[in-house]
Amino acid sequence: MREPATTTPAPLPPESSCWSIYMVRTAAGLLYTGISTAPERRLRQHQSGKGSRALRGKGPLTLVWQQEVGEKGAALRLEYRLKQQPKAFKEQLITSPALWLPWSLRWLAPGKTEL
Repeated sequence: MREPATTTPAPLPPESSCWSIYMVRTAAGLLYTGISTAPERRLRQHQSGKGSRALRGKGPLTLVWQQEVGEKGAALRLEYRLKQQPKAFKEQLITSPALWLPWSLRWLAPGKTEL
């Protein structure tokens, strides 16, 4: 006679996470842009050499700007657009965070491609 099959509970769906876009400044003053659900944790990964290869050996690193953006798809689209911007634009966002909302809404609007 066979043993009754044991059932393992189905894994719970992951909690919906709020994604953020962030910028890290290297020791040389370069800006790195990325996305994460926990920018401070991601900064620690970058600092320990387990983050982006582009930041290895570029420390000390400083988290200079972050903004919650919601879902991962939006974070990816905004990261792509922000990475295309000149450093002067990024520096403006760091010093004037209120500029982010109008730009991000424009970048997420369907069919919009301008700066």
